[in-house]
Amino acid sequence: MSLMPKRVKYRKAQKGKNRGIATRGGRLNFGEFGLKALENGLVKSNQLEACRLVISRKTQGSGKLWINSFPYKPVTKKPAETRMGKGKGDLSHWVAPVKRGAIVMELGGVPESFARQIFRLAAFKLPVRTKFVIRAQH
Repeated sequence: MSLMPKRVKYRKAQKGKNRGIATRGGRLNFGEFGLKALENGLVKSNQLEACRLVISRKTQGSGKLWINSFPYKPVTKKPAETRMGKGKGDLSHWVAPVKRGAIVMELGGVPESFARQIFRLAAFKLPVRTKFVIRAQH
């Protein structure tokens, strides 16, 4: 089950640029612990799914996971050994553009040491460097 939008206005999107620091989504909103991106990049839907799987397997139903990034951007790819031209390629996969400073996922209801272990395993599945963050105690 890969994440993707139900409907989109346009089937194909331009590449665009993914630069700068996240101005939104940099704070924990739901859980006590989070995984914060330290660099900009594109996270594929299957990479997010791999993270979700490893976390759900390790927590065994305890705790709650929130995935804060959603793959809304289509990426196209032309077939192998095809000459240039003849239009844009067909849709290959969906990606979530992630900026540095953005919280990719949050976790609650588990001890800190356990959350650290789980997020370490999840971080291996992501194409961007990440950092473990804890909600500020007021």
